Amino acid sequence: MESILETKDLSITFGGHTAVNSVSVEIEKNKLKSIIGPNGAGKTTFFNLLSGQLKPTNGKIFFKGEDVTRMNPTYRTRKGIGRSFQITNVFPNLTCFENVRLAVQSQAGVRYRMLSHFKKYKDMERKAYELLELVYLGEKAMELAINLAHGEKRKLEIAMLLALETELLLLDEPTAGMSLEEVPKILDVIKKIKEDGNRTILLIEHKMDMVLDLSDSIMVLFNGKLLADGDPEEIMNNDQVQSAYLGGLYDDAS
Repeated sequence: MESILETKDLSITFGGHTAVNSVSVEIEKNKLKSIIGPNGAGKTTFFNLLSGQLKPTNGKIFFKGEDVTRMNPTYRTRKGIGRSFQITNVFPNLTCFENVRLAVQSQAGVRYRMLSHFKKYKDMERKAYELLELVYLGEKAMELAINLAHGEKRKLEIAMLLALETELLLLDEPTAGMSLEEVPKILDVIKKIKEDGNRTILLIEHKMDMVLDLSDSIMVLFNGKLLADGDPEEIMNNDQVQSAYLGGLYDDAS
């Protein structure tokens, strides 16, 4: 297995509470791994450690073999780690096209010149449109982001992450707050990215049908600790997982 990211004894403590407790895991390159666990299990905190929003109390994080444990979020983004949040993070008063083009431009390291028309940057323009098509927003290219439905904003945010040439996508509950009609659309986007085969996806999600449909492997966090890590069938048949989490989840979903 070729891993793109590895954690070793990763921990963070807030006061007397250990939110992530000695988690050691490898994330396989160009695969999709889901993280599941009950509320308070440490899933989002774990993401915050990987993306650099938080610094660990103990342990190490390696991305493509490089120790990035103390590196800031901007450095990690430049290296290829992209993070989405439960709350969408787009520029509401710019069009979809402008949101993605700015991300493409940022990745290319090109500063905007006030007296130059953006159409001079044809390659960036073309890439922005291609990414909008990838996430099914091609027809919304000139729509202001503020006018998009919630699910469309999530897709736009993913396009912006892809524009940054992200190799590892950290998707934190991408279906949160969506209507039932919107969920299949974001699911299609994630499937398309996975099928392209050149990016790794780490997904936090509560919808077990979605997790089982998408995942190559699943890790389970419980009280900040890694309870289990394996393929979907292994996780579903794990007695510890069943008693700690899955039974309650299905009860909640019914």
